[in-house]
Amino acid sequence: MKKLKFLKPIILFFSIGILITTISRLILLSLFSSRITATENYWLIFPIGLRMDIILLSYIAIIPTLFTVLLPDNLLIKIGGFIRYFLVIFLFLILLMELATPSFLMQYDTRPNRLFIEYLMYPKEVFTMLLKGFWGILLVALIVLSIFGYYLFKKSKILFKTHSDSSYKFKLLVSPLVFFLLFFGLRSSLTSVRPINSSDAVFSSDQFTNSVALNSLYTVGFALNSLKSEEDMIKMYGKLPIDEALQRVKKYMTTSATDFKSEEIPLLHLQKSTHKVEKPYNLVIFLQESMGAEYVGVLGGLPLTPNFDELSKEGILFSNLYATGTRSVRGIEAVTTGFLPTPSRSVVKLGKSQSNFFSLAGALKEKGYETSFIYGGSANFDNMASFFNGNGFEEIIDENDFKKDEYDYKGTWGVSDESLVKKGNELYKSYGEKPFFSLMFSSSNHEPFEFPDDKITLFDKEKNTVNNAIKYADYAIGEFFKMAKNESYYKNTVFIIIADHNTRTWGKDIIPINKFHIPALIIAPNIDKPINYEKLCSQLDMPPTLLDLIGIDIETPMIGRNLFELNDSIPGRAIMQFYTTNAFRNGDDLLVLQSGKEPIQFKVAEKDILIPAEKVDKELAKDALGHIVTASYLYNSLKYRLPENKN
Repeated sequence: MKKLKFLKPIILFFSIGILITTISRLILLSLFSSRITATENYWLIFPIGLRMDIILLSYIAIIPTLFTVLLPDNLLIKIGGFIRYFLVIFLFLILLMELATPSFLMQYDTRPNRLFIEYLMYPKEVFTMLLKGFWGILLVALIVLSIFGYYLFKKSKILFKTHSDSSYKFKLLVSPLVFFLLFFGLRSSLTSVRPINSSDAVFSSDQFTNSVALNSLYTVGFALNSLKSEEDMIKMYGKLPIDEALQRVKKYMTTSATDFKSEEIPLLHLQKSTHKVEKPYNLVIFLQESMGAEYVGVLGGLPLTPNFDELSKEGILFSNLYATGTRSVRGIEAVTTGFLPTPSRSVVKLGKSQSNFFSLAGALKEKGYETSFIYGGSANFDNMASFFNGNGFEEIIDENDFKKDEYDYKGTWGVSDESLVKKGNELYKSYGEKPFFSLMFSSSNHEPFEFPDDKITLFDKEKNTVNNAIKYADYAIGEFFKMAKNESYYKNTVFIIIADHNTRTWGKDIIPINKFHIPALIIAPNIDKPINYEKLCSQLDMPPTLLDLIGIDIETPMIGRNLFELNDSIPGRAIMQFYTTNAFRNGDDLLVLQSGKEPIQFKVAEKDILIPAEKVDKELAKDALGHIVTASYLYNSLKYRLPENKN
């Protein structure tokens, strides 16, 4: 064994790494025991976790193992410091990511992923949110990291010392065995054609429990790698010829086959309004941060939205509408561009969509509309300002444009929603007789749930809770419509109040579709009685439906349905993206696509309960894949736009 002493740094690295991740899983099992133990065979998180840990550690150990085995002693001693610090830094990172995991799981129902990386780009907002909402966890993490880091660096010369007790000939002799073990650790299989990856950790229908079997440095590393190859991410679901994919998408649209006129832009079509008006109406989209249907009284949720509930008596309430994703940028993508969700990032953040990409603002700007985006926080967050600036939004107003006398409160995510709606009302008044389109985006309902005092009767005793923040957001909705109804623009404007997504998307199903259920309410001059639209529909259906209501004929490449033209006999459709899981729902049939897995299908019962189907409808599976393939094609080939002479 003495001759193998040269491998001591590598063996200790694996041992400490596995110890950290195993202890982390034990802690997670303790913290979330009721959730994890409800999963059949939940104990598999440990053997599967060990397998995933060895894969991660093997990748990290490639360089130090090569140096340790192949370099002669005189050279190995010279780079001993590099090997030592290399191993120590990665052990520190493994611990750091495991310490970040509990709070991330609480918030997002999965381990740190691409969202974790994206939030790191906004340190001010994120650090303030952590300090106010998770200060206890943050303090414990800092203490543990400090102690671990101090002792690990202090003892590193002893623990990871490069030894020269073995002859160089002996090291070369055992190198094939060492490299075989490392190779086996990397692939975790000798029979599989492809290396084992995160999809092999899926052993239950509960995304949360499956993610516990992984480790967080692995999931973040996977997310970083996926950012570099977003064009290839679609391939995780399978392949389908683009011509077939386009045909499968078209059959779900409310556009007749003869209305597709462009070979260059395959989904471009003329949408004719069924609501003829003397002068096209203005359009205001009031996007609500994280307002799930479970918080809306009129939708059977908690009694937190008296103003929204009352306004529902004046327009079209969409009581069976589903968000396309779990992030604000996904909601923005849906309601302003009508673009399909994919496993890639939202088009708000992707490079090829930063200009000349179809949006309501760009299309209506060509029709002579003034266009604007109003937000109480920083418009640079999630790349919103860049995307909007390049795609038809002429005026962008954010927290920096609010004078001190224009807001009464400013929290982590910007000025209060009440100040936001006052600013919006003043802007809309200033347009006079000019037609306008505006996206107004609330921000108060976001962790750490800050809002002004003495505006609402608290639902929870503790002030800064999601329930109270929702109630304040509803208060701001009421204040906006009180002001707007006293202005001349009101009688010429179509309004929609719609959520971007729910607060937390979690649940034991492979995709918790009940958490995608969101409210939407349209109030318009040409709606003279309350309507409850109960058929299944999607955020994607709102832009075409709104364009119909404002009374214009317009060319668009949007895939969503104009609900005024949807035949009663045709079932509703919704498309949902949950990290790398894509769900395509047609009526009560739900087809789920996962990375590297065969499609699975469910029947959607009352209260969005999923019942496994007896078999998978292969045609429905192709329809689901067709929508993803089409989205990828339209984005990558720059074909989601208006003709060049129009935009």
